[in-house]
Amino acid sequence: MPLDLDREALAGIAAAQPDPLVFATVSGAHLYGFPSRDSDIDLRGAHLLPLSELVGLREGEQTRVRIWTADAPDGDPAGVENDLVTHDLGKFVRLLLRRNGYVLEQLLSPLVVHTIPAHAELVELAPGLVTRHHAHHYAGFARTQTRLYERTGELKPLLYPFRVLLTGIYLMRSGEVVADLPALAAICPAEAPAYVPDLVAAKREAEHGSAHGLVAPTVAGTDIVRLHAALDAAQAVSALPARPSGHDALHDLLVRARLSRA
Repeated sequence: MPLDLDREALAGIAAAQPDPLVFATVSGAHLYGFPSRDSDIDLRGAHLLPLSELVGLREGEQTRVRIWTADAPDGDPAGVENDLVTHDLGKFVRLLLRRNGYVLEQLLSPLVVHTIPAHAELVELAPGLVTRHHAHHYAGFARTQTRLYERTGELKPLLYPFRVLLTGIYLMRSGEVVADLPALAAICPAEAPAYVPDLVAAKREAEHGSAHGLVAPTVAGTDIVRLHAALDAAQAVSALPARPSGHDALHDLLVRARLSRA
């Protein structure tokens, strides 16, 4: 876990939730390999509602959000706003079955804050949940962030298209989820633009910096288009299946987790 993440404090946040957590991991810039000193911390995971809040008239929270403010590294009195977002395990596994790369990355994040055996079971099932259609998730997210970069000229929304498109390309080729942009640049040197390390270094220095002077918008735009084409090509020849194969195993895991919670 990166040195700027306080594992003990984050574990305390996870342990204080009203329902037990199946897992909590760090997502966001820390997972993607370009956190700045004042990056917020994005905790993501799954909680387990009791049966009484699933079968009665009072339905428990399917998605729960907790936001808290931590001291900023530079002493800014405004602090840094961090958040923990969890879904009930039933909702989480349904999202996993819907070619949602975002929750897949949360599940497989190596930055683990809290875990129980059911989390390990989910991780073991993950390879059977990956399909060639996950490419659509990454292409769609890249388009959204590209429009934001074109509108604002900021560095952060420029890094995201490179990150998600390279994640998608490598996933189509290998079936493996890698969300760290510097690692992806090393794994996919033919696809990653040569200036990506400079962008990452600049982002680590300033959370809300501008991309101006780092790369010409026309060059960045051309490379994003090229990566979209590479993702399409990787999807077309991918050996990944069209449908996930883990439905029955996820059902069994969810039932056992519900019964153990009861």
